[in-house]
Amino acid sequence: MRILGIDPGLTRCGVGIVDLNTSRRASFVGVHVVKTPAESALPDRLLALETELDDLFGTYKPDVIALERVFSQHNVRTAMGTAQASAIGMLVAARHGLKVEMYTPTEVKAAVTGYGRADKAQVTAMVTRLLNLATPPKPADAADALALALCHAWKGHGRSRIQEHIAKHAVVGAS
Repeated sequence: MRILGIDPGLTRCGVGIVDLNTSRRASFVGVHVVKTPAESALPDRLLALETELDDLFGTYKPDVIALERVFSQHNVRTAMGTAQASAIGMLVAARHGLKVEMYTPTEVKAAVTGYGRADKAQVTAMVTRLLNLATPPKPADAADALALALCHAWKGHGRSRIQEHIAKHAVVGAS
């Protein structure tokens, strides 16, 4: 199964791709950050995001999309941009006939680190370990997109080897 994770954002939208084999082991396929310039008009930014996501879907041919669920933020402008980018991700998925699964940031952090309040550095460290990456994915949007894909990799399927690995390397002090 190929999972494409999307960490939606209008300025930076993370896209992480992992494969899940029949033994429920996840492997790194790719990671991208789609950027749109803040000075561009909103319709142009949305079109650029849609075009790049469509290209990535065509290139990687995912089986399912894991998308971060937009949550309430104090900054309305940031929340709107995130919601708009999320809608573009859902639109492109629908065009490709793909199922979209949505996860809250807390669900993703808990799945990847074993602690729902983990910080970005902890998520990045675990993504790097779980996917045996030589260097941490940067920026944080890239690591978050891979974390979304990993979260979906075992969501609802019981304890996997990835989860066993997490248990061995759980975030220190997380309780």
